[in-house]
Amino acid sequence: MGIVGWIVLGLIAGAIAKAIKPGEQGGGWLATLLLGIVGALVGGWIGSAVFDVGINQFWSPSTWLLAIGGSLVVLVLWGLLTRKRA
Repeated sequence: MGIVGWIVLGLIAGAIAKAIKPGEQGGGWLATLLLGIVGALVGGWIGSAVFDVGINQFWSPSTWLLAIGGSLVVLVLWGLLTRKRA
């Protein structure tokens, strides 16, 4: 999968992750894109390490599940790191 495929996958996976976990995460579409791409990489790494499944094909269901799952993990960690202290 090329760089354009990773960007599109990251953008869509990040948007789906934000829709699944609504709230005050902060950041706009650029942050969503970056978190989605990082999340897709994290999801691919976790999938390779745990399930022996990687992110190889754009239209594969496992690719999308790993990318969205990784984006959710990154989104939760981002929320924990950037939350305001009371």
